[in-house]
Amino acid sequence: MMKFILFVFFLTPLLFINYWFLIQFFFIFLMLLFLVNSCYGFFGSVSYFFGIDNISYGLIILSIMISSLMILSSSSIFGSLMSSFFLFCCYLLMISLILIFCVMKMIIMYFFFEFSLIPLFLIIMGWGYQPERLISGLYLFFYTLLASLPLLLVIIYLYMSFGSMSFDYNFGVSLSFMMHFMMLIAFMVKLPLYMFHLWLPKAHVQAPVSGSMILAGLLLKIGGYGILRFMFIYEYLFINFSWFWYSLSLVGSCLVSLVCLIQGDVKCLIAYSSIAHMCMCLMGMLSMTKFGLIGSYLMMIGHGLCSSGLFCLANISYERFLSRSFFINKGLMLFMPSMSMMWFMFCSFNMSCPPSINFISEIMIMNSMIMYWSGSLIFIIFMSFFTACFSFYLFSFTQHGKYHNLYCYSLGNVREYLLMIVHLMPLFLIILFMDCIFW
Repeated sequence: MMKFILFVFFLTPLLFINYWFLIQFFFIFLMLLFLVNSCYGFFGSVSYFFGIDNISYGLIILSIMISSLMILSSSSIFGSLMSSFFLFCCYLLMISLILIFCVMKMIIMYFFFEFSLIPLFLIIMGWGYQPERLISGLYLFFYTLLASLPLLLVIIYLYMSFGSMSFDYNFGVSLSFMMHFMMLIAFMVKLPLYMFHLWLPKAHVQAPVSGSMILAGLLLKIGGYGILRFMFIYEYLFINFSWFWYSLSLVGSCLVSLVCLIQGDVKCLIAYSSIAHMCMCLMGMLSMTKFGLIGSYLMMIGHGLCSSGLFCLANISYERFLSRSFFINKGLMLFMPSMSMMWFMFCSFNMSCPPSINFISEIMIMNSMIMYWSGSLIFIIFMSFFTACFSFYLFSFTQHGKYHNLYCYSLGNVREYLLMIVHLMPLFLIILFMDCIFW
């Protein structure tokens, strides 16, 4: 594992020479190195408290892939005065995410969990859209910092009581709800769970496309990853108290899906749809069944690609219209007919249509939810219906309608098509390798 981390560290000098495409090439090369590396049932490739297992394997590959696509999507920054600093922020985000997903010690994971905020904050502040980005950056910072302090206290308590901070250590049995709450609140804010979600739409709307991509594609997944890791430490706590988070997710995903239908901003709608999907992902994890855990994991991967792709599409139209409003982003089928297919594919995959990985994951999560509580079926019907509604709403409002100029026509760049295809292909190609998940 150390060889991959050293590979990333030795890329640092390239950031200040400003070789954008060379850095992208090395990111993709690193991703291919990870792909050919074996996937392990429990921590393998262990060196200096770093290791890879089934949970972290896919998320590390996703981190490197989205980081490379962040650079590809930010062509407007290329050649500007601060382009080297932007590359450095992307690089810091990538390395902190890789280290979160591969460390075996809680305190190191906590350190990089907090550290990942700094480069994202700099990206929002430096390349965001409106002056309101100052407020959204503060929302992001203080929500995460305030909620993650209890987690630090839990980690200190575990070290003082048991003398270890490893994820594979047996910490005995605890039945304290306060312990459970303090352990999970940081991850619930990051996920984000309904009622802890107010920072997310603000951060998304004010962030540049690269910030939105990494935020939706990976920083939300840290919450799910942390819950999965801590679930293996205190299973009895989750069995006793997961109904509390499950209830919030169940109601929240239905309410947030309704909130999506009243949005006037394209990015805001995609941000709220992320909350609805991650609430569903959380319900799969809290059911603590094999179907639920695998379904949640696949939904994290699928949502990371699909949501990131939708933010890229929103940015493609923003670069031409200079607005994210639904009232101006209309008639895109006439204005950019070649992009309509991409909009259709991503909106379909966003509402979990086959043959996407989102479809498989949603079926698994629905099974696990019904196993956990049979009354979930009523909520599942509403969730599926409203998810389809806001995905149709997004597609039909942007693509159809009367375009506001009489004669105008635009083609997408090769860079934009490459960006969308790289997001799209893994969404249904992963299904071909589904058998390796169940061995």
